[in-house]
Amino acid sequence: MAKSFKLPHDHDLKTRSLLEEIPGDDVFEKASGISALLSDARRLEILWLLCHVEECVINIAAIMKMSSPAVCHHLRALKQSGIIKSRKDGKEVYYSVSDPGKAEALKKLIKSILAID
Repeated sequence: MAKSFKLPHDHDLKTRSLLEEIPGDDVFEKASGISALLSDARRLEILWLLCHVEECVINIAAIMKMSSPAVCHHLRALKQSGIIKSRKDGKEVYYSVSDPGKAEALKKLIKSILAID
């Protein structure tokens, strides 16, 4: 936001300095997209698992009590967003979070929201 932005009502509430630091619309668009992606409970549960361990599709499907194609659908969406990554070892594909720091932040957020110890 431009520093020359004039508020219609200046209440001296530090809004002007906040507006100088506000991220661009593109940042909020990206955050909104990720929020929408994580609004699916099953996908969030898969991500929660991957925040803790690297795992293969077959095991994720068994843990989630879902079919492998259904799990792959969720994994594809998470991978396209850049939240998770994959590596192939022979015929097996393993998934994990792409950024451990962000995974730790996500775990803390979920624990905080759900009041989990």
